[in-house]
Amino acid sequence: MRAANSALHEREIHVIQRNRKRLAKRTFEERFDNLATIVLVLQVVLLLRGIAHVAFSGLVTSIEQSAAIATFVTSLRISGATTRGVLTVDVNLLLYAFGMPLYAALTLASRSKSWRRNLALGYVVLAPCVAFGAFADFLKNVAITAAPAIAAQTGFAAWQREAIAFAFQLGSLILPAVAPAVLWVALNQRLIAVLRRGGESVSSA
Repeated sequence: MRAANSALHEREIHVIQRNRKRLAKRTFEERFDNLATIVLVLQVVLLLRGIAHVAFSGLVTSIEQSAAIATFVTSLRISGATTRGVLTVDVNLLLYAFGMPLYAALTLASRSKSWRRNLALGYVVLAPCVAFGAFADFLKNVAITAAPAIAAQTGFAAWQREAIAFAFQLGSLILPAVAPAVLWVALNQRLIAVLRRGGESVSSA
C-alpha cells in the first residue's frame, strides 16, 4: 500500500514539474512573439503618430501601442446616462501587415544574393501601406460605423466619408496583397527575365 502511494506521489510530482516546464516555455514564447511583433510594427506606429500630428491633430490626441494593437485616443466625447469620457479606438495592425510575410517569403524563395537588402527595402516600403490601412480603419470607425452623435463630432462631409470608405477598401483588400507582389517584381527583373526565357524555350521545344 505504501509502495503504491509512493509511486502515485512521484507520478503527481512528475506531472506537476512537466506542466511547469510547459507553462514556462509557453510564457517565453508569448513574450518573444510580443517582442517580435512590437519591433515589426514599430515603424508603422511612428508613421501613424506622424500622420495624426500633421493631418488630424484636432481629432487624435495620442496613439498608444500594445503589441500589435494601436489605440487611438481621440478628442471625441462620449456622453451617456452613466458614462462620460473620450472615445478610444483599437486597431489590430496585423490585419494590414500580412503583406510583409508574403513579401519575405517571395524574397527568400528567389534566393537572390541581395536578399538582405531587399528585405530591408521591403520593410521600409510596405510599412506606409500598413499605416495607410490602419489609419483608414480608424477613420472608418469614428466617421462611418460610430454612433451618429459621435460621427457628427468629426465634422466630415458626405464626400469625405465616401473617400474614407474607399481608402478603407484600398488599405484592407488591395494594398496588403498587391504591394508586396509589385515590389518583388520590381526588384527581381533579372530572375523574371530568366524564367521567361526558360518558359519560351520549353514552349518552342
